[in-house]
Amino acid sequence: MFTIKSLPLKKHQIALPLLVIILSTLAFICDVDSLAFQRDLFIEGEFWRGLTGHFLHTNFNHFILNIIAVILLWALHGQFYNLVNYTLIFLVCAITTTFGVYIYSPEIMQYVGLSGVLHGLFIWGAIKDIQNKDKTGFVLLVAVIGKVIHEQIKGASKEVADLISATVAIDAHLWGMIGGGVIGLLSLYHVKKSKKQL
Repeated sequence: MFTIKSLPLKKHQIALPLLVIILSTLAFICDVDSLAFQRDLFIEGEFWRGLTGHFLHTNFNHFILNIIAVILLWALHGQFYNLVNYTLIFLVCAITTTFGVYIYSPEIMQYVGLSGVLHGLFIWGAIKDIQNKDKTGFVLLVAVIGKVIHEQIKGASKEVADLISATVAIDAHLWGMIGGGVIGLLSLYHVKKSKKQL
């Protein structure tokens, strides 16, 4: 049964998700265009946009959807979070999303939002569930992979695109998921290797 006490409320579990929410809120309020990922400026050397663009959003609906997702993922998998792994996962997923979009989606001239990183966090959390013998991990893993495959075949939801007043960057979801999956699988490999050495 779900209770407040069951939430991952230790400092190392909540600090970085809270920081992501704060930075995203500040970016939304200030609406600093120099932070957005813009292909032409990224090519010209403004590489920080590959990280900072993830904290920006197209409108309030986009912002609030992403913030709710940060909170839900924390509630779902926050017991696995610490300062090191959350930072690593966030950065890897941000990088794989940015460079995946940059290399394989030349039609995307601008990208903002946390959704690529969130897909990575989701799949990493599902793999951690599996690692910890939680059967729901398989359900979550199949669900997120199925969602991304569906998007790649059928395209993005028109309703979501209308809601956020922008084209949904489904390739960002794919590359973020791949980044999180790689970290999750490396974690599994590391644990198995450690057990063999004991």
